[in-house]
Amino acid sequence: MKSPRAFGRAVVAAVACVVVLGAASLGPSSAVEAQAAPGSPQFTVLLDAGAAHDAAVAAVEAAGGHVLRENAAVGALVVEAPVAGFVERVSAAEGIFGATPARPIGGTTATRPGGAVPAASTSGAQGPPQGPTGLDPLDARLWGLSMIKADAARAQQPGDPRVQVGILDTGIDASNPDLAPSVDVALSRNFVTDIPTDPSGGELDGPCEFDGCVDPPDHDGGGHGTHVAGTVAAAANGSGLSGVAPGVTLVNIRAGQDAGLFFLQPVLDALTYGADVGLDVINMSFYVDPWRYNCTNNPADSPEAQIAQRTTIEAMNRALEYAHGKGVTLVGSLGNESEDLGRPGTDRESPNYPPGATYDRAIDNASCVDLPVEGPHVIGVSAVGPSGAKAGYSNYGTEQISVAAPGGSASAGRLEDLILSSYPQRVLQESGDVDAQGAVTPQGAAQGVQRACHGNACGYYTYLQGTSMASPHVTGVAALVVSRHGTEDPQHPGQLTLSPDVVEQAITASAAQVACPAPTAPEAGAAAPCEGDPAFNGHYGHGIVDALAALTAPTS
Repeated sequence: MKSPRAFGRAVVAAVACVVVLGAASLGPSSAVEAQAAPGSPQFTVLLDAGAAHDAAVAAVEAAGGHVLRENAAVGALVVEAPVAGFVERVSAAEGIFGATPARPIGGTTATRPGGAVPAASTSGAQGPPQGPTGLDPLDARLWGLSMIKADAARAQQPGDPRVQVGILDTGIDASNPDLAPSVDVALSRNFVTDIPTDPSGGELDGPCEFDGCVDPPDHDGGGHGTHVAGTVAAAANGSGLSGVAPGVTLVNIRAGQDAGLFFLQPVLDALTYGADVGLDVINMSFYVDPWRYNCTNNPADSPEAQIAQRTTIEAMNRALEYAHGKGVTLVGSLGNESEDLGRPGTDRESPNYPPGATYDRAIDNASCVDLPVEGPHVIGVSAVGPSGAKAGYSNYGTEQISVAAPGGSASAGRLEDLILSSYPQRVLQESGDVDAQGAVTPQGAAQGVQRACHGNACGYYTYLQGTSMASPHVTGVAALVVSRHGTEDPQHPGQLTLSPDVVEQAITASAAQVACPAPTAPEAGAAAPCEGDPAFNGHYGHGIVDALAALTAPTS
């Protein structure tokens, strides 16, 4: 059984990319007594742009490390090394940008409702209502689908299977009958290895479920990725529910552990792999750990921590630039701290690994970033509730927001105000929401868990809220835009392609503008001041994404 939180170690990725490294040389470096033993902690070592590969490897070995493999697309080496002093030793070498321990660099941003639920909110447990004509039965509960006009857009463009969408998350449960027709399992990859316990002996992933602690590419032991995938492209098959772009193809590029924590190296590998196989859109509903914000030189951090964060920033920026250059539209969630990303305050959550290591850090906006959403070319998405107002938890701010989308809001205590989507049966059974025979338990019914069968296969669905749920609505719209306007990809026969800048333009230009709330409105809140005008502001960006309008937006 998996615990609800986990972290892990990257596995080798088949990334088909080569870069030519320059002729920079490393100066002399004294050998160190400690050398890496098999099974030593792992590090990501980032080379300077143009650095000589062989000299960099020599520097790693001189610092006590052993190179396991390389992601040439971003100039990163995966290295085993003794912990003590390695980051500072290797980072001092010529040709090395920096290094960071292989610790989690992401946390998914979604929550399930807690506590008792009014009886009126559990009506789905007695059987789903019939949806509108042409939609699936549970679509009647998908207020987000209607808010962004994805139900109407489907009549014009349901999504082309030649458009491929990467879900960079905790995995996709391809056994769900709403996802099975959409997931390209052969192209999917899992870049993480489950780890049962943390360094203190506490449960992390729990006992491994598969040989080698590596889950297959059609498995999701956390649930978050499956929920995201359903919102993007659950099939319109007459059962369960459907996604924003039910006709497109989903590709699982898993970089998150079951609990929603991410390593730097798996994220780099997932992004560059997705770019190399020609994915059109990648959804990133996570934020960077162990640092809530990665800073270049925060005075509260040790020299080693500063190096690690600078390395993370540079490596992520390189990977995002690489993916954008390969034609990938990047979509990311803004996060759930109800914080203006342009005016961050005190970070009290970092570093959140290992457990108990947190301390207060004053965050300087000029030198600290929230990744990946504040990285280059990422369409940043805030969350709104069914009223169209910014959800209270959603981050905001004029610096990185692009658009808003339905993410759910439990402020009124109604499950129906959250986002319903697909969820793995096994995870629901572990939490007690589904029993061993596959029936929804009273506890699950109180949480709004739904069960729908298509032939002999049954799918399960649950409610979540978060900017994680908003981002896939935008990802689905991006996939529809590529479906409508994309052309044959010469590098990847049988696939479509469209410039990510064109896709972003179509999304932002067609969004439904929303003005800032009046200062006295409940959603305004003294803690979340809204700056800007209806055309662009900190709560909604260019507006709430509109699937129908995006299909006819200018694409020049």
